[in-house]
Formats: sequence, C-alpha cells, structure tokens
Amino acid sequence: QVPVVESGGGSVQSGESLTLSCVISVRYYYGSYCIGWFRQAPGKEREGVAATITLNNSTWYTESVKGRFTMSQVKSSDSLFLLMNNLKPEDTAMYYCAVVVSCYGEHDFKAPHVIHWGQGTQVTVSS
Repeated sequence: QVPVVESGGGSVQSGESLTLSCVISVRYYYGSYCIGWFRQAPGKEREGVAATITLNNSTWYTESVKGRFTMSQVKSSDSLFLLMNNLKPEDTAMYYCAVVVSCYGEHDFKAPHVIHWGQGTQVTVSS
C-alpha cells in the first residue's frame, strides 16, 4: 500500500487559517486519476472538498470552500497541501487526502471510490 499521512490540523477561531499537509505518492498511478481532500464531520458522510483532475489538469472545489481554500501539490516531494483561509465552524471535520483512480471529473471524486485512507487530521473551528 502507498502510505498516506496527513498533518497540520488544529483548533482555531473562526476567520483564522490553517494549512494541511499530506504525504501521498502518485508515482504508482497512471491514466486519469484525481488527488485531493475529503472531510468528514461528526454524524455526516465523508465528502470531497477539493481535487485535481489529471485528465484535464483542472482543480475542483466544493461550493462551500470556493474562494477560501486553495490546494497545491509538489510532486517531487510527494506532498499535497490545503490552505484554508477564513475558516468557519462548519469547516470542523476530520480531513483526509486521497487518490481516486479512474477518475475523470469531480463526479468520480467520491469517498466510496477511495481504496486507501490515511489517519486524517482534525480541524476544529470555534466561533
């Protein structure tokens, strides 16, 4: 299994920022895949937050984080980042990075399509 290690979570006040980091190698993947971030709040399903779709090299963000979150990747160091600005209490969740293979768009970037999960990193935003 390709290791996935997330870090950078924490407890912040509303309006503050955090940057999440993930070590995840993509060198073993080929074809079209998506790499990005999911989150899961208590009592809710795990949802996609942001993803890069290699088919067209585009980046997708879920509506609720557009303009506040920015994802970046440094392939040479197997690193994926999520810069989260203007955090809100509704952003409170466990955050995971992951790869979805045979992914051709944001409609494929779904939690059930992920084969391997890391341990996640907790983000807590208080008002």
